[in-house]
Amino acid sequence: MTARLNAYAVAPQLMQPLLDFGRAVEAQGLEPSLLELVKVRASQINGCAVCLDMHVRDARRLGETEERIWMLDAWRETALYTPRERAALAWTEALTRLSETGAPDADYALIEAEFSEEERIKLTLAVAVINGFNRIGVGFRVPPLAGRVRAAAA
Repeated sequence: MTARLNAYAVAPQLMQPLLDFGRAVEAQGLEPSLLELVKVRASQINGCAVCLDMHVRDARRLGETEERIWMLDAWRETALYTPRERAALAWTEALTRLSETGAPDADYALIEAEFSEEERIKLTLAVAVINGFNRIGVGFRVPPLAGRVRAAAA
């Protein structure tokens, strides 16, 4: 994979508001560990290497286990996740695959049972933010940190 451009360097005035919005959503009180699971899951679906690299590292720093990270792609097939996490993951998948799912009522019912109205908005915004970053990462072929470190060393 060859990087296409660095949007953060080329247009910082456009990228900064997205970065700031992402930080603002994170600061609104949803559990940091839950937010990292959401970010990893959306990034898996979208195939965003830079976001996967970043958010798996962040999840580990927050104490997330290797097993829960490995199994995230198969979260429906395991009992490793709480009902609240399962609801968030279902909603993340529904919104990330919006053209396929149409955000089904069954997935909304899951978050309705686990999240307050305000938390549902926060969760939805968190999913929107990571999907935005995924589109930048994949679209511009932003390499993961590990790849940049190896390239710099070579």
